[in-house]
Amino acid sequence: MDSQSSLDLNIGALEVVPFFHIAVLALVQGITEFLPISSSGHLVLVPWLVGWEDQGVTLDVAVHVGTLGAVVVYLWRDIIMILAGLWRVIKGKGVNDGARIGFLLVLGTLPVVGAGYWMHKAMPEGIRSIEVIGWATLGFGLVLWMTDKFGLTLRRMEHLGVSDVLIIGISQCLALIPGTSRSGITMAAGRLLGMERVDCARFSMLLSIPAIVGAGVLKGLDLYKSGDVLQMNTALTGIGLSFVSALVAIALMMAWLRRASFTPFVLYRIALGGALLAVAYGYVSPPA
Repeated sequence: MDSQSSLDLNIGALEVVPFFHIAVLALVQGITEFLPISSSGHLVLVPWLVGWEDQGVTLDVAVHVGTLGAVVVYLWRDIIMILAGLWRVIKGKGVNDGARIGFLLVLGTLPVVGAGYWMHKAMPEGIRSIEVIGWATLGFGLVLWMTDKFGLTLRRMEHLGVSDVLIIGISQCLALIPGTSRSGITMAAGRLLGMERVDCARFSMLLSIPAIVGAGVLKGLDLYKSGDVLQMNTALTGIGLSFVSALVAIALMMAWLRRASFTPFVLYRIALGGALLAVAYGYVSPPA
């Protein structure tokens, strides 16, 4: 089956996703997107665990777009600072901190743009293997623990340079593997570079904006071309519900990181990854 046929089937599957399923998936996405535990992995796991039909990558992207709105609301001061800085450059008034961070975000996004476009063309349904999610959840959870434990806490977002952002941007490409966690791997890269935890989270969330916009545009065009209003309404429902849950999750995570480490998230990842691998290799029976 060619890529276009797979995409058509996936868009068609979105039409029959029940409201309750959409609500659950949107809440899961909103809670897990900015916690370093992999929202994409959980979006694959939820239907597998409860016996629902896989909702497909289109609804996955829709609920990601909802979390984008939550980031914009939570970090509105940073976003205004960046936009004002870029406008200042356009008017020829020089580069300030806002413009510099804006340029760094563009630079950090370039690697995942190329990798994401290749993934969209080569594997439109994405990677949805329980074994892959298990290894990624466990392995990159340990990476997060090591970088958080041994990384220094000396630098803030304003101290990042070109080479630092390229390292973070390249690491973001690994998040195309479900179970890795986009926020987790970019925060791990930030901690490796000596960034404070809260600033790691801030930059990771800002870096999510162009990445989610890009994925949203690609799938939005697919929905527009399909011409089905019901499919679009289904996606919009997921967007709204994930927006609310993500806003709450972001506030709670930032409050936690001001006074504690990533250790609880690492322990959760180790437990989940181990359980998934036990199922994948036949040591434990999968859900009926």
